[in-house]
Amino acid sequence: MNAQREILQVDDLCGRISAYLLPDQVAQVRRAYEFGELAHAGQLRQSGEPYIQHPLAVALILADMHMDHETLVAAILHDVIEDTAVDRDRVSEEFGGEVAAIVVGLSKITQIEFESHAETQARNFQRMLMAMADDIRVILVKLADRLHNMRTLAALAPEKRRRIARETLEIYAPIAQRLGINSIRLELEELGFSVLYPLRYRVIRQEMLRVRGNRKEVVDKIKDRIKRHLRQERLVAHVLGREKHLFSIYQKMREKQLDFSGVNDVYAFRVLVDSVDTCYRALGILHSLYKPVPGKFKDYIAIPKGNGYQSLHTVLFGPFGVPIEVQIRTNEMEQVAEAGIAAHWLYKTGDGAAKSANKRAREWLRGILEMQQQAGNSQEFLEHVKIDLFPDEVYVFTPKGSIMALARGATAVDFAYAIHSDLGNTCVACRINRQLAPLRTPLATGQTVEIVTAPGARPNPSWLTFVVTGKARATIRHYLKNLQTDEAQALGRRMLERELDSAGLSLAKLPDDLLASVLTSLKLESAERLFMEIGLGNRPAPLVLRLLQPERPPEDSETGKQQQRRRGSSEGPRSPLAIRGTEGMVVSFPKCCYPLPGDSIIGFLTAGRGIVVHQQQCANVAEYRSAPEKWIDVQWAPSIDREFSVELSLDVINRRGTLATIATALADANANIEDVSFSERNERNTNIRFIIAVRDRKHLADVIRLVRRVKPVVRVTRKRS
Repeated sequence: MNAQREILQVDDLCGRISAYLLPDQVAQVRRAYEFGELAHAGQLRQSGEPYIQHPLAVALILADMHMDHETLVAAILHDVIEDTAVDRDRVSEEFGGEVAAIVVGLSKITQIEFESHAETQARNFQRMLMAMADDIRVILVKLADRLHNMRTLAALAPEKRRRIARETLEIYAPIAQRLGINSIRLELEELGFSVLYPLRYRVIRQEMLRVRGNRKEVVDKIKDRIKRHLRQERLVAHVLGREKHLFSIYQKMREKQLDFSGVNDVYAFRVLVDSVDTCYRALGILHSLYKPVPGKFKDYIAIPKGNGYQSLHTVLFGPFGVPIEVQIRTNEMEQVAEAGIAAHWLYKTGDGAAKSANKRAREWLRGILEMQQQAGNSQEFLEHVKIDLFPDEVYVFTPKGSIMALARGATAVDFAYAIHSDLGNTCVACRINRQLAPLRTPLATGQTVEIVTAPGARPNPSWLTFVVTGKARATIRHYLKNLQTDEAQALGRRMLERELDSAGLSLAKLPDDLLASVLTSLKLESAERLFMEIGLGNRPAPLVLRLLQPERPPEDSETGKQQQRRRGSSEGPRSPLAIRGTEGMVVSFPKCCYPLPGDSIIGFLTAGRGIVVHQQQCANVAEYRSAPEKWIDVQWAPSIDREFSVELSLDVINRRGTLATIATALADANANIEDVSFSERNERNTNIRFIIAVRDRKHLADVIRLVRRVKPVVRVTRKRS
């Protein structure tokens, strides 16, 4: 096969593009070929053919999409910067800045060594998407490049073939779908499927060939009847019988746990008409011909998909007891469904469906840019993008009636972040169809969603367990990372100041050169980074103090001995660290003992988390005694303005309305219920466990006093460990 592969000629390309480009533009493309052929001279592909055959094939794929001459030039030159001695300046000088920018956006990072292949791929992908945000043509060339590489995979080693096929199915085919380029997406999926799962591909393909003859006869009969019925109603339409693609059959078999016959017993048709009005007329005619299946009608004309795709979808009860899938759309919608964003070049349409696809692609790219700015590293960015590439969508409304498309399973938090990052960061509740609902509630198509915000509110780390969109996940992670950094720096500064004070020193009086030398020895770039390390519990403050204490002269005088005795070996008495309750994520209060202001407390330094505050009588304190260097003396600050969780255990007599009565008593005591659970002791008694929020021990005492007055309550106790 490789030896007999057709040798492509530049005349093939020039002949094809001369139908829609000006002569001087065709000449520019030919000159690019000659430049590329010279640059790649002597280079061969794995198949043994001259390397220039690959960029020429990529340009031919793009010529079928009627891409402009600059894109074709960039396609021919897309590997010259990476694989030859030609640099960006030379490309820019010869063919212009736009072409050079596209070529640079497609060039892989080869000069930097990364720790793993995965990180290398992630960085290259990130770079390509950033270039794509500046010029959408970058991704169109990349998709054509990947398509030709997939067509010629046979020359590579099996392991490399599988890796490229997996990457194609996980990233490039979904990108083609996200941009609405159906023709490229389908071929990428089929080729990727055949390489990654060759046995499954062969079995399904053989089954398709086996049943094709019988199906063709049925499809032709249904198609003729649909045509005849539309003609009787004086409606001009082009009717096509569609055969399902092997990869989509495989996906349905996996998702719905069906065998081949269960997926293949569906006949698919496409009806193409001249206008939107005719689409709806054709739908009515088909519904009178065959009964529609309830709940299977989708109007993607009124509410297009996220990639700009428009069509009417319906499923009918057909003859022979089989369902019929029908898609009805205009000719322009059909062109956009196949070419997606490339329809802008292919059909030179200034408005309509192609403009919609272009606009939606650019909206998606804006979201990608936001994710890139907030991602911690390239692999995290790639993870967020992958989430965003599989958006099986739901359509919901804002309170003002605007339509929002979100990934299936999206929650109110995803909705808030889709509108604006600030709205997501400050949301505290939501109304779905005017009814209050939890923020984690999955949204359904047709719902109206309203977000309730509060000044000072901030993202909750638990949101990461239920958000599904890449933008929401990236923004929450970015916010929490920055928040933790700020809080850790503030706490670390306080902890170090406390240690320095015990030694008669202070940060303000430390010599700059001493602090700089300590930072160098610890391999830290700044004092802020040192504070953060201390606040997160990664570096104990007493050890940092020893490094920061300047050299002392020998203390053999009586005064020196007295000072040494006051300090001990290297430290003097220090006051406990004041816990204010506003330290945020770097000071936590565990569920084992639920400490409250007024309790005797002690702190435990945990690497990466900061200080965990326990009651002194907590059972876990005894367990941790084996690591005394990690304990830190803490006390409550005199004034604390926040609420803390505490657990109450109530033994009650079983009576109707008991829970409501207790809830009323808790509300009267200004205690918010965070959680409640039951365990039945016997037929007469039940134990109710409440997690409530209170200000301090005094507030808790008032709550317990009020609850004890409730008649069915037998006993109230506070959980301590």
